Amino acid sequence: MKRVNNDEILQEIKTTPLKELGKRAYEIKKELHSDNITTFIIDRNINYTNICWVDCKFCAFKRKINEDSAYILSFEEIDSKIDELIAIGGTQILFQGGVHPSLKLEWYEDLVRHIHQKYPNITIHGFSAIEIDYIAKLSKVSIKETLQALKKAGLSSIPGAGAEILSDRVRDVIAPKKLDSDEWIEIHRQAHYLDMKTTATMMFGSIEDDSDIVEHFNKIRDLQDETGGFRAFILWSFQPDNTPLQREIPHIKKASSNRYLRLLSASRIYLDNFKNIQSSWVTQGQFVGQLALHFGANDLGSTMMEENVVSSAGTKNSANTQELINLIVDAGEIPAIRDTAYNILKMC
Repeated sequence: MKRVNNDEILQEIKTTPLKELGKRAYEIKKELHSDNITTFIIDRNINYTNICWVDCKFCAFKRKINEDSAYILSFEEIDSKIDELIAIGGTQILFQGGVHPSLKLEWYEDLVRHIHQKYPNITIHGFSAIEIDYIAKLSKVSIKETLQALKKAGLSSIPGAGAEILSDRVRDVIAPKKLDSDEWIEIHRQAHYLDMKTTATMMFGSIEDDSDIVEHFNKIRDLQDETGGFRAFILWSFQPDNTPLQREIPHIKKASSNRYLRLLSASRIYLDNFKNIQSSWVTQGQFVGQLALHFGANDLGSTMMEENVVSSAGTKNSANTQELINLIVDAGEIPAIRDTAYNILKMC
C-alpha cells in the first residue's frame, strides 16, 4: 500500500467523512491484526509524586513542593499498591510523577531497583522524557547514562507521556518549560538504541490545529522508520477542567468524540509502521473507547487500576477486567490479556 504523505493526511483530516475515514482505518487494522484479537493489560498507574516545577497549563495534577496536598510516596506505600495489583493478576506498573525539583538519579535507581528485586515479575514501564531529561540535568550526567543506569536497575520501557503535541508553536504556549519536540524525540531515540522500547502519545484538543497534528504524526513516524522502537501509539484528548489553560481561555471545551475518532482513524492510516494503536477509554469513556475498535484501534490499553492525572481534571472513567472483556466481545472481537511487550498472556 502506498504511503500517505503529510499533505494527503492533512486533507483527509479536514475533508473526508468520518464514516469513510473509519472504514479505511478499520481495513488497515484488519490487515495487521487478521486474528480479530483485541488486547489489554492489567496494570496500575502509580504516580510516585505530584510535586512538579514545570507548570504545564493543561495539568490539574501538579503541586508545588510546599503545598499541603503535595506528596512523595514511600517505598512501603508503593509496595502496598503493587501488592494490590498482583492480587488481581496485574503484570505492569505505569510509573511516573511530576518533575520533582530535587530528586536525583540515585533516588530513582534505588526505587527502581527496590521494585525490580522485590517484584521481579512486574514490568516497570516508567518515567516520561521530561522526567529523564531533568533527572540527567540535576544529576549532571548524560541522557544515555541516565537511561543506562535506570535500565540496569530494572526499568523495562518508557511511556510516551510529555509529548503532548510535538509542535513547538503549541508547546511554547501550553508547556513552555518542557522539552522542545526535537528533544523529546532524541530521548526516545536514545532509549531505542539502548534496546528500551517506548510508546508514543499525543494529547490533542488544546490550541493546536490540523497542521500541528500532522507535524506530530510525521515526527514519530520518521523515528519509527529509523529505530522501530515504538510499541504503540496512544491518542488522548485534553481534559480542560481545573487547568490553568481553561482559566486563560474560559471558552475552551473538551474535544468531541467525533474529533477523537477522526484523529484516531487518521493515525492508523498515516502511521503505517506502528502495529499497535490503543483506544483511550480513560479519556473518552467506555463506549467511545469501544467504538474506537472500529476506527483503527486494536488495543484497549489497560484496566488502569489507579489513575490520578486525568481524574484531577474531572474525568473519571474506570473499568475492571470483565468490563473490558465485555466491551471487546460486544464489538465482535476476541479479547486477550497481554503483557507490556504485546505478547498474549491469556485468551479470555
